[in-house]
Amino acid sequence: MRFPVTLTPDKDTGGFVVTFPDIPEAITQGETETDALAKAREALELALEFYFDDNRAVPVPSAPAPGQYVIELPIDLATGQGGLK
Repeated sequence: MRFPVTLTPDKDTGGFVVTFPDIPEAITQGETETDALAKAREALELALEFYFDDNRAVPVPSAPAPGQYVIELPIDLATGQGGLK
């Protein structure tokens, strides 16, 4: 599953705020784009744990906009079958 991710420059810190349009609980930040994207995967996995713990369905990812970054998760992980660590 490929979840689109939004990186928004943070004027105060000079870094980036990371959000997911389909998983609003997944929010993080990073100092650089590379750092932000690495932390994005961690934030997405953590947010999905809450979905699994609450027995909530994981939203189907929307299509990314042209040029938008995505975080890809194996389908078994995104459905709770892969076991998050």
